[in-house]
Amino acid sequence: MLRFLTAGESHGPALTIILDGLPAGLPISTTAINADLARRQAGYGRGGRMAIEKDEIVIQGGVRHGMTMGGPVAMLILNRDWPSWKTAMAVEAVDEKDAAALRRVRLPRPGHADLAGALKTGTHDARDVLERASARETTGRVAAGAVARQLLERFGMQIASHTLGVAGVQVPREPEIPWDRIAAIAATSPLRCVDAVLEAEMQKEIDRARESQDSVGGVFQVVVRGVPPGLGSCRQWDTRLEARLGRALLSIQAVKAVEIGDGCAAAARRGSQVHDEIHYDAGRHRFYRRTNRAGGIEGGMSNGEEIRATAFLKPLSTLPRPLRTIDLVDKTEAQATVERTDTCVIAAAGVIGEAMAALTLAEACIEKFGGDSIAEMERNAAGYRRQLEEY
Repeated sequence: MLRFLTAGESHGPALTIILDGLPAGLPISTTAINADLARRQAGYGRGGRMAIEKDEIVIQGGVRHGMTMGGPVAMLILNRDWPSWKTAMAVEAVDEKDAAALRRVRLPRPGHADLAGALKTGTHDARDVLERASARETTGRVAAGAVARQLLERFGMQIASHTLGVAGVQVPREPEIPWDRIAAIAATSPLRCVDAVLEAEMQKEIDRARESQDSVGGVFQVVVRGVPPGLGSCRQWDTRLEARLGRALLSIQAVKAVEIGDGCAAAARRGSQVHDEIHYDAGRHRFYRRTNRAGGIEGGMSNGEEIRATAFLKPLSTLPRPLRTIDLVDKTEAQATVERTDTCVIAAAGVIGEAMAALTLAEACIEKFGGDSIAEMERNAAGYRRQLEEY
């Protein structure tokens, strides 16, 4: 089983990541990890924190001479903003008289974890909650996902994402946007959108929201190609691939809905308009579909087509012009706390979605092909490919 844990707070000294279950002998590129971390920090609509941080990975265990050893991979990402928060986030007890330096949060933000977490833990300082609930935590996920992506590439799988919408500006989802257009999005694209005209309109929506001290959400899609049929299982509810992928994407802060393939649109259509007819390519010895409305997953298992998952991101809950709230201590009406924030994070959310998809599929790949080393996994995968060709 592949699993990962992250630890650390948004304004603490560092973020820690442990990725457990990787086979031995997998080559690891720190350059590739740092490249994904940089992609997470980019995108139109980001705030001041991105100008402070320059996320770089430090591998502290599990890798020797550029390859995994079979044990847990431990990674560290330093928070450059930490010196400004040494008192507020100090590990040891501090002088309680300096209230400003402690940066306590008594005014919970609507839409954030502040109030629910404070009620859950009994604290009257929501700083204890929001530091961990912050999307800064996703930096660790992207690092872990970048390692998982390197495993998937050994088996011919590639992952990309693109922005489908910001606020009311939406890219048509039909016909399906081909992989080549998604993969060809320039690194300098401000919102990682295939349509430059609509992307400019999306930027205007973000500008209008920023000018009115508000925020906007959006829609991103993760696409994975080269996925062999048979990853995941119909054996139990929690082994189904779409359930695992949906859970992974819904775990991303601010994501409120996920669709696989046609998703919600399929509910309004007849079966003949939804299900992908099956064809056979005798020359390549493979079954295939000319359409991919199922999003690459049928019956809880990958079917050999591209996996397409679309996620819907709500507007961020920290607003420069705050909403009304209630003071946690004296229960009076007030305006919510204003933390440093972004106007729109849709481009970064797509990168985080790639990471969560990579981790989900890497786990399914390890389950399917097994082995304590990458060489053993590759032998098992080669045998499975022969089985498919001889079917």
